Amino acid sequence: MSEEKEMSFLDHLEELRWHIVRSFSAIFIVAFFVFIYIKVIFDEVLLAHLKPDFLTYQFFCKAFSFIGIDSSFCNIEFKQTLQVLNPTQQLMTAIWSSLILGFVISFPYVLWEMWRFISPGLNKNERKRSRGFIFYASLLFFLGILFSYYVIIPMSVYFFYNFSIGEAIQNNFKLEAYIGLVTNTLIGVALFFELPIIIYFLSKIGLITPQFLKTYRKHALVLVLILSAIITPPDIASQIIVSVPIMFLYEVSIHISNFVIKKQLKNVEKSPRVQ
Repeated sequence: MSEEKEMSFLDHLEELRWHIVRSFSAIFIVAFFVFIYIKVIFDEVLLAHLKPDFLTYQFFCKAFSFIGIDSSFCNIEFKQTLQVLNPTQQLMTAIWSSLILGFVISFPYVLWEMWRFISPGLNKNERKRSRGFIFYASLLFFLGILFSYYVIIPMSVYFFYNFSIGEAIQNNFKLEAYIGLVTNTLIGVALFFELPIIIYFLSKIGLITPQFLKTYRKHALVLVLILSAIITPPDIASQIIVSVPIMFLYEVSIHISNFVIKKQLKNVEKSPRVQ
């Protein structure tokens, strides 16, 4: 039986290069098809939060009406016109939005390419225990996308369109700024939701322990509030809505780290001692 050839550092770099090339190729291919239908995607997805009948606004309207509170969510009026001040801006915004959505849709495949590069360095048991990595990482990512799309972005759009510091000031938003708000929030919140996966691997290599996470829980809360303030409107309600699920994921991450550490200690105790 021939022994598996050990790869040199340059061989690893070459292998990594091809994984990156395939990942970017997938993103560009998906982005190309997104670009073909970009008008429909803009009208029905990216600009959907400017429609008064958007699902989130209707939900808040019915929820507040159910408890007997008058809400402005029931009579929302947005100025749906977005300004473009550069002749090439619409084209560049369409291309950039296509690439962002290409990355979002291709995310499971990108993870798979990453896994193909990492998995040869793991032993058989580690590969078996990490078999659900792509599924769970993708699930958390798309949960973050849904949470940001149906909760954070509508609240952000509602806040900024209704915020004013004077009657003489009129809100006229640029297309580039609006789409930047939507796409940055989508990606930012989705990456936040990857916290349990990150903690899992950091615990596996010994950089994070459950005790460390418990000790710095208050510091993590402050950091989450600061980051929430960056990606949400500057009001307490929005920051809390973002912070609650992230801190829930933080608590889940503590249990995940604890599970990993206990599993490692159990394997050490079972391993035969060298005489």
